[in-house]
Amino acid sequence: MVKRILYLMLFAVSTIANGQNFKQNTESSGGLGHGEVFNPFKEHPKDSTKSDVVVPKEIHQWKIDRKLGNRIEINADTLQFMFQNWHLTEGVNGEYNHLGNMGTPRESRIYFNRPTSTTFDFLQPFDYFFITPDRFIFTDTKSPYTNLSYHSSGNKVDGDDRFRAYFTTNAGKHFGVGFLFDYLYGRGRYDKQSTSQINFSLFSFYKSDKYNYHLLASRYRMKQRENGGITDDRYITRPEDTDGGGSNMGTADIPVKLDATWSRNEVYDIFFTHNYNWGYYRNNESKSADTTNVASDSIKAMTKTMPVIEENEGSVAPEFVSVARLTHTADVMFLRHQYINHRLPNNYYADTYLPHDSVDDANDLSINNRVSLSLCEGFRKWAFANITAFAEYKYDRYRLPDTITGAPSPEYEKNYNEHSLFVGGEISSTRGKHLRYHAGGATAIIGEELGAFSIDGGIDCNFKLRKRDFNVSAKAFIKNNRPSFFYRHYHSEHFWWDNDLAKEFRTRIEGSIEVPFTRTKLDVKFENVKNYTYIANHSILAPNGKDYLNRFNVEQETKSIQVFAASLKQDFKYKIFNLNTEVTYQHSSNQRVLPLPHLNAYANFYLKFTIAKVLHTELGADAWYFTSYYAPEYMPALGQFVQQNQADKIKIGNYPVASVYANFLLKKTRFYVKYYHVNKGLGKSNYFLTPHHPLTPSVLWFGLSCNFYN
Repeated sequence: MVKRILYLMLFAVSTIANGQNFKQNTESSGGLGHGEVFNPFKEHPKDSTKSDVVVPKEIHQWKIDRKLGNRIEINADTLQFMFQNWHLTEGVNGEYNHLGNMGTPRESRIYFNRPTSTTFDFLQPFDYFFITPDRFIFTDTKSPYTNLSYHSSGNKVDGDDRFRAYFTTNAGKHFGVGFLFDYLYGRGRYDKQSTSQINFSLFSFYKSDKYNYHLLASRYRMKQRENGGITDDRYITRPEDTDGGGSNMGTADIPVKLDATWSRNEVYDIFFTHNYNWGYYRNNESKSADTTNVASDSIKAMTKTMPVIEENEGSVAPEFVSVARLTHTADVMFLRHQYINHRLPNNYYADTYLPHDSVDDANDLSINNRVSLSLCEGFRKWAFANITAFAEYKYDRYRLPDTITGAPSPEYEKNYNEHSLFVGGEISSTRGKHLRYHAGGATAIIGEELGAFSIDGGIDCNFKLRKRDFNVSAKAFIKNNRPSFFYRHYHSEHFWWDNDLAKEFRTRIEGSIEVPFTRTKLDVKFENVKNYTYIANHSILAPNGKDYLNRFNVEQETKSIQVFAASLKQDFKYKIFNLNTEVTYQHSSNQRVLPLPHLNAYANFYLKFTIAKVLHTELGADAWYFTSYYAPEYMPALGQFVQQNQADKIKIGNYPVASVYANFLLKKTRFYVKYYHVNKGLGKSNYFLTPHHPLTPSVLWFGLSCNFYN
């Protein structure tokens, strides 16, 4: 199947290269491909084939604010730059720890890139694949648009493949529909480490002046084989001291801890948001007259519409001015997590609560409904901001295995129902050219979350100093939230807890300054956390006196923990020479509970030029590095990164990972060749991103992305 896909895409490349001639635009505009929409066109030139039909190429993209249902406009993804890193599980800049293989769970080493709430969620380690509704990209296009992308490495035995197809089309000016298909298959360089993930999402939208809706329906199925890590790190660090005796032992021959063990996550998610706008039409050619016509303060007067002006030459269509907006958002998600272990390893678990071969099964049915009413900014001179009030009702039904002592069939499934009602408000200004701001808050007034609250705000300022552009922004929040359900309750074959946990209190402040003309950006962040919640390691020594038996529970650190981080991004350019750097310094006041590396760094040096005026080329090398620290380890039976055993902890890090690549853009197609981990075998062999889980050795990657408009 992979070969057929590759042949079809190569055929498409040759067709595009020979059959059409379009103008180029290689600017990078972010987006980074959750929909992986790619549009290298500024204009709509005619097809150079015999047909005289002009196929319009404009695409407009946006995301949805999950909280208020607003559209957040984004630039179309014209990304050539960094396309060679898009598929990496460690992230574009290598800032994530993972288990070595593509598609395995991951966790950011940058503390401030982690979720801002206490979330023991089985989907969190798969955030690179699982797309929340607020990260999904909607696309409005004048002609049907398709993007196909494919990334591959290795062979049929240990290779990795990822194929994505994104399609969208409009039916008229207001309505659009499309789908996203994403398939990832990582066979794994190490034994029993394969991953298989698939997502199919359907989306639809309707946009008009008064009524709008967005619908996203997704189905995910994510499966991975768990090996628990290698049995002895010396197979990587000092192979001559192992039973391999320094021979050419392959990575698949290294012994691992678990066998016949799998984890599965299945998700069904339906997200629907819609709003109705009250307002009036204003003729742009005569705003003052229009204002007079709608001078009445009543909503009835404001919502009177002017006659529609035909968009003939010399005329201007009237502008709709929104006065008030009513929004309703519904999000229904079902999550099922399973851990299956058919062969119990020796000297691995300290406790067994359910009969062996029981399937650990955790379920969550979540239903959220949110209603908001907004008074819109700018419909009058005194309407200096958007003012919103909202109410949100949350319902969750969790299901976990439980036991009844003395019953003939002691194991059964127990349901836990939780519900809460939140109310809150927000004030924001988004129309200002030089100053934008927002401030809001919410609190729970009914239900299990009673007493939880959050307050947040931010300001963004653009100004000129000596005719140079500067941007200064600041954000802050205070949150007092109850830890998630699975921190409070979890029942499984080998881990079992029911905890009464205090609310976690977080205070954060952060600021940034960006200087575009020097290509410099500095971010400084600070957070104080009280009752930090984590999965603590209480492993005990096995009877053999060598191994440790895994035992975990959830604990809270009652003393406050402070985290500080400063990140500097600096880019350099001279003719065809380019250098992009990013350095982050971090400090945690409690490395035992919240370990963080002091330094994370990334650098990318490349030559950028054009061959024959059509082939945009980047030839370069990049590398990432972090200082050594006692990183969290991964526990397969929990599907989470957890605290290391303090009696047997090890450090990882202090090892750079470098790659070389060639990245190309040809008309509507981008492709790359990348040799990953080129420095493997040079210096110390300590390439671990998670304790006992070595990184993939050197491997050649190939990637291709094509766009079709028809």
